[in-house]
Amino acid sequence: MEISLLLKKYRKENNLTLREFAAKCGTSHSYIAMLENGKNSKTNEPIVPSITMLKKISHGMGISINDLITLCDDMPITLNGSP
Repeated sequence: MEISLLLKKYRKENNLTLREFAAKCGTSHSYIAMLENGKNSKTNEPIVPSITMLKKISHGMGISINDLITLCDDMPITLNGSP
């Protein structure tokens, strides 16, 4: 499953707004929106989350990073610390 679909599904199932979910993840609502849309709103390029960001997202979802990566097994990631 693509991370965009997973995040939208999670938010819908948990009745969370972008802002509420972003707060749980410790990131901005605009970044979550970009992930859900699959592209950077400024460059229109595909957005690729870093391992650091995946840790934040998994924490916000209450699952391990391993589970998140397994759910999104075809997702590209970057190994540096930048979101």
